[in-house]
Formats: sequence, C-alpha cells, structure tokens
Amino acid sequence: MQIVNTISESRDAVRAWRSAGQSIALVPTMGNLHAGHLKLVNEAKKKADRVVVSIFVNPTQFGIGEDFETYPRTEREDQEKLNDSGADLLFQPAVSEVYTQDAKTVVSVTGLSEWYCGASRPGHFNGVATVVCKLFNIVQPDVALFGLKDFQQLTVIRTMVRDLNIPVDIVGVETVREASGLAMSSRNGYLTSEEKTAAAKLYQSLCVARDAILAGQQSYEEIERKALLFLQEAGFQPDYFSICRTNDLKKADVDDVELVLLTAAKLGKTRLIDNLCFSR
Repeated sequence: MQIVNTISESRDAVRAWRSAGQSIALVPTMGNLHAGHLKLVNEAKKKADRVVVSIFVNPTQFGIGEDFETYPRTEREDQEKLNDSGADLLFQPAVSEVYTQDAKTVVSVTGLSEWYCGASRPGHFNGVATVVCKLFNIVQPDVALFGLKDFQQLTVIRTMVRDLNIPVDIVGVETVREASGLAMSSRNGYLTSEEKTAAAKLYQSLCVARDAILAGQQSYEEIERKALLFLQEAGFQPDYFSICRTNDLKKADVDDVELVLLTAAKLGKTRLIDNLCFSR
C-alpha cells in the first residue's frame, strides 16, 4: 500500500491508474479504523480496480467545544489495518494541505443540513460537504463508499453529488454492529464499560419503533414520544428520535412506504447516532 500526504502525490498515483484503464474507489474516513471502515474497503474492492482510503480529521465539521483536539488518532494501527485489507493508496494529508489559510468557499446543502444532527451541530454538514467535495476533486473516483450509520450525512452527500453534477457513484454500506446491536463507531471508545452496555439500548429503541410501525400503529408522534422516554429512562440525554421518509428525510406520514428512523442521544459525555431503514 502506498502512503501519500500531498494532493499532488495522490493525483499522480491516480493518474497512473487511469492511464492503465483502471477504475478508482474512494473510502473517506477520519481514522481510528474499526470493522465498519474495513467493510467499506472490502466493498470498495468489489466496485473498482483500485481503492483509495483517506484519513483526515476534518476541523470544519467540529463545532466549538466538540472533540476535534481529542478525537482518537491511531495512525500506525490504521495503516496496518489498511495494508492488511488490501487498500492500494492511503491519502493522509495535513490540515494545511486541504485548507488554505484564506479559503473562502463552503459547500452547503441547504434544508437537509439544518435538521436533526444539523440542528444540534450548526455548520457540521457544511464542513462535511466541503471536505467530501474536496476529496472528490482531489481523487476523482468513479465510486465512493460511506457507511449507512450516519444516514443524514449520506443523504447530504448524495444530494450534493446530484446538485453539482459530480461524476461519482455513491454507495451506502450497511452498518456493522457489535453483538449487542451497538453500531460500531470511533466514538464508542469514549464509553465506559457500563455505558457501553447501556448504549445498546439506542439500537433497541429503533427496533421497538420499527416493530410498532410494522404492527400497524399509526400515531408516529406517540411512537417517537415513547422512544424518547425509553432512552431517558435508560440514562441517555436524547437529542431527537424521528420517523422520516427515506428519500428526503422529511417527517413521514402513514402513507409513506420507505422509512428511516433517525436518532441521536448523549450517554455520559459521548454523543451517539444510529438509524434503521425499512419498508412498511
């Protein structure tokens, strides 16, 4: 696996593959890799001849008081995992390589970015959309893979690609879960052992709500209210629990068929997100 730190090195490697007629897949990450990330790499190998993985802890998607400085950085372990997984190129730039000091351009997907996590983390999805757009311009992949765990993020990126006519296919990959049902996340490392046991109830709340809808309950507001109460009683500080339409994340009604349940909640000092997609 080749490791590069500059945009020019990344472009040189991709240009050589392009000249050989090879296709490119990109897996953007912030590092501290776990089984969910490695599943993205494995799926990427099925989609393209060459796989580029980026590791970049993006400062513009962290708000004031969030964990940018303390976000786990495990460079050596990540490199070993990616090498073992068969990635072809690791792009691991410094902040100064990605953002010039006088950068003035921000990519904003209005509407979607202000809801749910966007309401609690103002500017977060502007940071996500901007850095992903930059990565697409740097690597120019044929396909890019993202986990379904952050469904709102995936929807923002898909919308950006559509609206800006970016020639890349976006593939969502199923969430990898621990045996308890807890979605794998780099931030799970912040949880104490007791909190990690309790954290599985976030996914449980989604399953209970899904089962209620499939059983024919039609008061979505009541289902959401019960889910929020369940999380509070389990020790969470819920941010939101919303029953949404899969295609545009607007509030669902009983006539909608393709649904996604979105939730976010703090457990101790750790903010966790999860979702569940299904057809009614």
